[in-house]
Amino acid sequence: MSTDRAGDRILLEGVSAYGYHGVLADEKRDGQTFVVDVLMHLDAATAGRSDDLHDTVSYAEVAGQVVARITGPSFDLIERLAEVVADDVLDHALVDAVEVVVHKPQAPVGHPFTDVQVRVVRENAPRVVVALGANLGDRGETLAAAVDALRDTDGLTVTRVSPVVETDPVGGPEQPPYLNAVVVGRSTMAPDTLLARLHEIEAEHGRTREIRWGARTLDLDLIAFGAPGSRHEVTSDDPTLTLPHPRAHERAFVLVPWHDADPGARLRVGPGPDGIRSVADLLDGLDATGVRALPGAAPLDGPVAVGEGAS
Repeated sequence: MSTDRAGDRILLEGVSAYGYHGVLADEKRDGQTFVVDVLMHLDAATAGRSDDLHDTVSYAEVAGQVVARITGPSFDLIERLAEVVADDVLDHALVDAVEVVVHKPQAPVGHPFTDVQVRVVRENAPRVVVALGANLGDRGETLAAAVDALRDTDGLTVTRVSPVVETDPVGGPEQPPYLNAVVVGRSTMAPDTLLARLHEIEAEHGRTREIRWGARTLDLDLIAFGAPGSRHEVTSDDPTLTLPHPRAHERAFVLVPWHDADPGARLRVGPGPDGIRSVADLLDGLDATGVRALPGAAPLDGPVAVGEGAS
């Protein structure tokens, strides 16, 4: 495993486990062994001076994440397995880029072969969280189209999409119930550029702003930019772009789908390290009875990647 990228690296090679990934029915039934290599690019200078594990990435933790992915829910393609492993590794804030190779040595090729492998290279970028809502028109179709638009946005990589929930309106005039979801991704765009893109997608779906908290065809809110406590985190008191979103911590219709997409997610609710709370803990203090799961709803973006949350 090699790369032309310069700098410090940690290589975790040959992590193997038994999984059930593949297109064929017997692959999903019988399973097979998968092997994964992970090459992490990072600045190891601080750890080299301090001799402290907190200043680097624990390869034991990464290995555990890889095994959890291999043994976890089945994917049809090892490209998908490689993608979610890469996303898990990029949750470690110290990692600047990652190269993941997934080997499938028992793949049903039908001819003599030594190995099948998929290799992906992903750069780290600030983790972003976008909340979606709609309560006019074909709500589900609108949310699905919005996710597609986000995926097609240059500079934004969508990594996790929550299941859809239905929620009772909060505040504002009397109006129909909402469908809500949350998208998690990585952005190379600046926060204001990303916000402008969200407003553009809203406008494409007929969003207007005559009545505060009124009914809408589509609502896209930028909840957070950069994992709290990481070097990527952006905080802002600007009225046109307040980060993190000032009311997200008290909105079950945001926190419930966000937790579904990313059970380990965290949100800044105050200054300093003590101001960072897990979404799970925030939900414990909220009344979420107005948020209802929709078991029969079509997924907005294929399989939901369940991870351990951003670092």
